[in-house]
Amino acid sequence: MRIGMIGLGKMGANMVERLLKGGHEVVAYDLHEEALKAAAAQGAETATSLEDLAGKLTAPKAAWVMLPAGHVTDYAVEELAGLFSKGDVIVDGGNSNYKEWIALYDKIAKTGVGLVDAGTSGGVWGLTEGYCLMVGGAKESVAVVEPALLTLAPKDGYAHVGPVGAGHFVKMVHNGIEYGLMQAYAEGFEIMGKASEFDLDLHEIASIWRYGSVVRSWLLELAERALRPGAGFDDIKGVVADSGEGRWTVAEAIELGVPASVITLSLLERLRSRDADSFTDKLLSAMRNQFGGHEIKKE
Repeated sequence: MRIGMIGLGKMGANMVERLLKGGHEVVAYDLHEEALKAAAAQGAETATSLEDLAGKLTAPKAAWVMLPAGHVTDYAVEELAGLFSKGDVIVDGGNSNYKEWIALYDKIAKTGVGLVDAGTSGGVWGLTEGYCLMVGGAKESVAVVEPALLTLAPKDGYAHVGPVGAGHFVKMVHNGIEYGLMQAYAEGFEIMGKASEFDLDLHEIASIWRYGSVVRSWLLELAERALRPGAGFDDIKGVVADSGEGRWTVAEAIELGVPASVITLSLLERLRSRDADSFTDKLLSAMRNQFGGHEIKKE
């Protein structure tokens, strides 16, 4: 099929390459000239604007938006919807808030342009491994872009999970679960690292756990890579960012009355990691000193 790709960041560029290798035609657009040159070198046709991109697609037109969630994505989708016709389809492969995505769909539904939300997991490894795709949208809209979905995903790694918004919702919860898994691995390895009497080789342990262990996973494989000698682990600053999905998952859990304790705590630990000079810890130390005479460490 012939598909437009808007947003040529690392993941978007990898998707373009995978689509081209799968025999699809890609029309690529990005604000950065270097990104467009790289896409052209891979074999993609490039566009100078969203209008130019729309003009180079064939009916039913399909475009994949791979931009940061929020205003940038909303703008691109609304602009494309004004350039597309009934039966054409726009896919959002970023991590948009599912409620905002449904609101955007309601806003442009009268145009007849279909919206598909493709929760996308796989990161930079998706080029070689394929992307797990959790897709929401009307059946007829998903059918238009399904050839591309099947190319991007590994075997059994794609499912049409429900109506508009369902893909983003499932990806949101996926990322919340990811927070908890990562936190558990990190805490477990720190416990082993603090057991100085055993002088444990954490990389070796991460390596053997990948084979037969009940805690084996792709995240563990990534931990093993990070712990390899010479990988630069000791140079990493212990500040952990979050891109929003964990917060949305916790908010949804509260709204639905689900006690998502592990996911919530893992999110709070990420927030805590950013405060090297914690007021909370200072006050805790001061209170311990007040009631028990416990030592206070001064800076």
